Amino acid sequence: MYILFLTNIYSGGYHFRKEIIDAFIQNGHDVTYAAPVNHKVIVEGNMSFRVIDIPFDRRGINPLKDLWLIIRYVRLLREVNPDVVLSFTIKPNVYGGFACRLCHVPQIANVTGLGVAVERKGWLQNLTIWLYRIGLSKARTVFFQNRYNIDFCEEHRMVKTRKVLLPGSGVNLQRFSLQEYPAEQPLRFLFLGRMMKEKGINEYVEAARRIRKRYPDTEFHIVGTCEKDCSVRIESLKDDGIEWHGWQADVRPFINRCHCLVHPSYYPEGMSNVLLESCASGRPVITTDMPGCREIVNDCINGFVVRSRDVDDLVEKIECFIALSHKQKSEMGLAARRKVEQVFDRQIVVNAYLEEIDSL
Repeated sequence: MYILFLTNIYSGGYHFRKEIIDAFIQNGHDVTYAAPVNHKVIVEGNMSFRVIDIPFDRRGINPLKDLWLIIRYVRLLREVNPDVVLSFTIKPNVYGGFACRLCHVPQIANVTGLGVAVERKGWLQNLTIWLYRIGLSKARTVFFQNRYNIDFCEEHRMVKTRKVLLPGSGVNLQRFSLQEYPAEQPLRFLFLGRMMKEKGINEYVEAARRIRKRYPDTEFHIVGTCEKDCSVRIESLKDDGIEWHGWQADVRPFINRCHCLVHPSYYPEGMSNVLLESCASGRPVITTDMPGCREIVNDCINGFVVRSRDVDDLVEKIECFIALSHKQKSEMGLAARRKVEQVFDRQIVVNAYLEEIDSL
């Protein structure tokens, strides 16, 4: 079969879908991958699938630009002539769905999170819900990454077709293997991800400042790009004892060096890949009670759960972690690894996609 992937960025999308693509190719299918190609990523010329650059603003709400994206997708479908389209993230799901309807191509969509536009009440939420209803009305199957998203879509009649719950994107347990827990000192905390308000970067920085005053031997690190709406002043981080490492192609060395990952997100996640990769590496996590985060953490077992947008609660939970013995911290990391082995193995996701393709 000829399979076309539609995602909103090449680098992250391929990282989380690589095993699915490899499984398709091993089963004799032809794969084309269409997404905006991040300028920081060089697409290898020896890949066994085709990559097409489809640039668009994944966060913009300009209707004329979105109409142009539908036209681009229609042209792409006529050029590639796929047997099925696999779409991920909001715009590829919705506007790719429009194109699939026009071109009579089966679509399998994956809701990797509903996005801020859907979560906030108002005209933009109403418009986005309406677009979902039309864009996904002819989808063959819609995969979801958490139960909350399914319930929301059913309540607002956004998806009437077959719905299947997956364990997020899963995590590659070989790539993110269990790592030896770091030596006791210095105690390192890590924020990993896009530096944007909804990801909790402001809460992390404020918590780090408070903790550093009480526990000056602790270290706080940030790995990720600084988004446009990020109000954190990069130049002031070093003065507060917070080290920013920028964007990194391989985050594993930073996860391996940390004692605990802190992810105070209130972004409408599908399932947080940052948490999955850290837990797979044997690192405890501190995260919020938001959908897509809370499913990964058993409070006080493999990490701590905090109230979203609550710096005081975040500081309290970080202090609870600091108070643990080194052995207790290490055992919490082992519990994190066991959780992802049992529930979030990426092979579960790969098998679900293979079954869908076989059913076609």
